[in-house]
Amino acid sequence: MSAIPSDGVRVIPLGGVGDIGRNMMLIETEEDLVVIDSGIMFPSEEMFGVDYIIADTTYLLERRDKLRAYLITHGHEDHIGGLPYVLRDAPAPIYAMRLTHGLIEVKLRDAGLKEIEQITIDLATEYGFGSISAEFFPVAHSIPDATGIALRTPAGLIVHTGDFKIDHTPVMSQPTDLPRLASLGEEGVRLLCSDSTYADRAGHTPSELVVGEALEQILLSAPGRVIIATFASQIARLQQIVDGAEVAGRTLFVTGRSMEKNVKMARELGYIKAPEGLIQSISQHEQFADEDVVIVGTGGQGEPMSALSRMSVNDHRDVTIRSGDTVVFSSSPIPGNEAAVNRTVDNLFRLQADVRYVGGGAVNVHVRGHAGQEELKTVLSLVQPQDFMPIHGEYRHLALHTRLARSMGIPEERCHLLLDGAILQLTAETSEVVGEAPASYVYVDGLTVGGVDHTVLRDRRHLARDGVVTVVVPVDHQTGQLAGQIDVIAKGFVWMDESPTLQERVEEQVRQAFDRDDHPVEWHELQNVLRREISGLLYRETRQRPMVLAVAMEV
Repeated sequence: MSAIPSDGVRVIPLGGVGDIGRNMMLIETEEDLVVIDSGIMFPSEEMFGVDYIIADTTYLLERRDKLRAYLITHGHEDHIGGLPYVLRDAPAPIYAMRLTHGLIEVKLRDAGLKEIEQITIDLATEYGFGSISAEFFPVAHSIPDATGIALRTPAGLIVHTGDFKIDHTPVMSQPTDLPRLASLGEEGVRLLCSDSTYADRAGHTPSELVVGEALEQILLSAPGRVIIATFASQIARLQQIVDGAEVAGRTLFVTGRSMEKNVKMARELGYIKAPEGLIQSISQHEQFADEDVVIVGTGGQGEPMSALSRMSVNDHRDVTIRSGDTVVFSSSPIPGNEAAVNRTVDNLFRLQADVRYVGGGAVNVHVRGHAGQEELKTVLSLVQPQDFMPIHGEYRHLALHTRLARSMGIPEERCHLLLDGAILQLTAETSEVVGEAPASYVYVDGLTVGGVDHTVLRDRRHLARDGVVTVVVPVDHQTGQLAGQIDVIAKGFVWMDESPTLQERVEEQVRQAFDRDDHPVEWHELQNVLRREISGLLYRETRQRPMVLAVAMEV
């Protein structure tokens, strides 16, 4: 790949372009580089054991000497959740709004990262990073202190909207700064990178105000306890719940480690305001009458270890769901999470709860935080970019947003429908894809980052589908010959328990392998033969393919 020209800039999405989550974009010039966001993506159900997915930072690490800063648009997990993992190998100052820093600080403290400089931005200030400068502007989203970023580069002005919608009455935040977008458009925008998450939705997104009104009505009318699930970073939604609880005369109980930490942080920073005594420890909630209780926790996405998921299977330490409870999902499923959410909803219905959720007859318990098609067209008309690149969305969202841009007069050759890893190079006059950066999924599994790959996931799917058969073979350590009773152990493969004859045939297969005149002397070679022949035997007999492990036990 050729060098970056002195009048050029490269725009490299490492995540969030072609999928939902793990948003991360690099802006790189000849001498400098800044990172916009570093988020996580939640795993799909077939990614057994995976906690999160983050972006592949190989390209960034190879250029860490040019790294000047992380510019963070807002505090949702899909924009900040990757920072504790990325900062270990590529530290740099973090520029963000005050609440966003509060949410990041909770994560860095948990990760033991104490030396990272955090700079709270001023919306009226332009920050310099060598050949790149950045100015933040407010946007309405489903969290306070959300911003877009205008970046001045050698190739011209790049506008990155962040996640946004056009809400003239947002909760706890400023409306999207349409006059500023218009003035940037008048200045001349070389490239617009715009949120595409709901580019498939016609019209406009409703205001956050309607959610507060809906939650208040539920809190006033529900006969028993009200349990509300939302994201731990949804600070504005939490304030709406606090306000509704106060009007309804209920006491609020917070459950879940991340929720408790974020509520504590937001109260300390003044983002959540509650009368003395309104928020209490979850361990005290049974001391209050049911009609005076509201509980808030995580689990709106059906996350297995979340507070609501545990409640739905009677596995929560403090809360047991019972008839008369009203459970509210104040969120909509992230694409890919629908099955997990539906399973949690079903479990709650089985426990006789009254469940309110988007699509289940509940009105306005959640509104999306992203722009619909008419709002996207408004931004396109104000900014009037020379080039356009849809970001934040699955491929269909990017394609539909590109179609909108073309309908607004942007030529087809100036619309860049790219995917993660594409390296878009701009100069004042030209725009072209000049290469591809590594952009594969990096899996976080407990304390392991990147150790799980497609091979490990394939094996886990294999184990989950067909089980495992372990054949323990006693081998004489001097002669290499069979030296005792063969042990066949099956887990998740029912045939072995139900068919003693099949077990005997597996044992006989092992003996035949040792009795052959041409049997391999080296154990690892014999191991491969045993795996192959036993797998073939089991498939012929059962039409299933359990994982077969042959283990030597020297005697």
